[in-house]
Amino acid sequence: MQPFLSHPFDADKLHEECGVFGVIGVAEAANFVALGMHALQHRGQEAGGIVSYDPLAGFNSVRRFGYVRDNFTKASLMETLPGELAIGHVRYSTAGSKGNTAIRDVQPFFGEFSMGGCAIAHNGNLTNAASLRRELIERGSIFQSSSDSECIIHLMARSIQKNLSERIKDALRRVEGAFSIVAMTRTKLIGVRDALGVRPLVLGRIGDKGYALSSETCGLDIIGAEFVREIEPGEMVVIADGVIESTRPFGVPQSRFCIFEHVYFSRPDSIIGGRSVYETRRQIGVELAREAPVEADLVCPVPDSGTPAAIGYAHESGIPYGMGIIRNQYMGRTFIEPTEQIRNMGVRLKLNVNRALVKGKRVVLVDDSVVRGTTSRKIKDMILDAGAAEVHFRIASPPTAWPCFYGVDTPERAKLLAANMTEEEMRDWIGVDSLRFVSIDGLYRAAGAPEGRNKARPQFCDACFTGEYPVEPADQIEAGFKMKAAE
Repeated sequence: MQPFLSHPFDADKLHEECGVFGVIGVAEAANFVALGMHALQHRGQEAGGIVSYDPLAGFNSVRRFGYVRDNFTKASLMETLPGELAIGHVRYSTAGSKGNTAIRDVQPFFGEFSMGGCAIAHNGNLTNAASLRRELIERGSIFQSSSDSECIIHLMARSIQKNLSERIKDALRRVEGAFSIVAMTRTKLIGVRDALGVRPLVLGRIGDKGYALSSETCGLDIIGAEFVREIEPGEMVVIADGVIESTRPFGVPQSRFCIFEHVYFSRPDSIIGGRSVYETRRQIGVELAREAPVEADLVCPVPDSGTPAAIGYAHESGIPYGMGIIRNQYMGRTFIEPTEQIRNMGVRLKLNVNRALVKGKRVVLVDDSVVRGTTSRKIKDMILDAGAAEVHFRIASPPTAWPCFYGVDTPERAKLLAANMTEEEMRDWIGVDSLRFVSIDGLYRAAGAPEGRNKARPQFCDACFTGEYPVEPADQIEAGFKMKAAE
């Protein structure tokens, strides 16, 4: 089976690289992991994998292209993954063979060491992976994949520590960038976040002695696990026999959580930092209405990611809310492109305008972001073709002008609309009556920082908007990427 074909609508969005999930202390742990992966499917639709351990059967793994529902719901397959300990991973490729994934790139990765086996699932991106890879190959390592995450396994193999938990610490002290990791040995479930806590990871309890680790709380909800807490930035937890051991192996942490998790990546029913993702997105719409009011007749979301912000905008502005655009929920990412004529229909395959609602109206369209801007132009054309009198775009994030190197699939800077145009030039290029983005301070206020962005010490990673990278992207700089000049 080949990897999924990307759809034109998806190509103009930012994508998370992956989601991770792990369970210990419950019978048929792999089934729990499959459910958790299903809840995290929005974080990666290209491929998925599960590794389990059973004292009699040992380590077993399954890796497949496609959706969780199409692979990990078959009893015959899940029976090959016995045991009370398992981890899983859903993937959307960034580092490695982007758009042409081989099965060897699908996580979790597994290594057999002198003290036993260890499997690792990684969410994020290592910014020094290329230099580490060169070093490791020169010293004799043989890589099986194109993924940056495999570096961790090879670094573990070269560690002189006597147990696998310490070898993981050793390896992660060598890497730079963003990582939230779920790992497993024969007896332990391990969760780790980098010192900045860029990517999310949460802990849940299952019954009396079972535990789960998940990229988001929605993964805990689907298996009926009780949310315990977030794994803290720079923290490593080791779970065995119902006991949790916590250490801080990476020095003094400074939280720089990815603010785009609030804007788009996380599911709206998840909780981040004690805050509802849905409520944060609704509040972004409130901030937008205050910062960028407009005379209009209808507020419409670009579904589905623009919906909470559109609700907030409509409530604050007093302009009626309506579903002016309807999403085809059965489109999926597997649509086969049969003819050039069908391909040229582009966004219309996934979105359709509610003509009766928008005809003759001054419409405010609320979307989560503008990346290349091509989809925004097509949606504008659809709204005007349906008879709208005016089209105004309101965007629930600041202009995306810089690429992300911490686990988000972002186009190179030359292809980002905001990197090459002013807001007014973007408005003219998209062809709308007005275009406004929420300010960086407005976004911070919506995410729970009442005073806005602390310029001296930002509370979040917002490099895609500001160009201020909390971890220098060493490999990219070596390849010629130019950092933003200090102001």
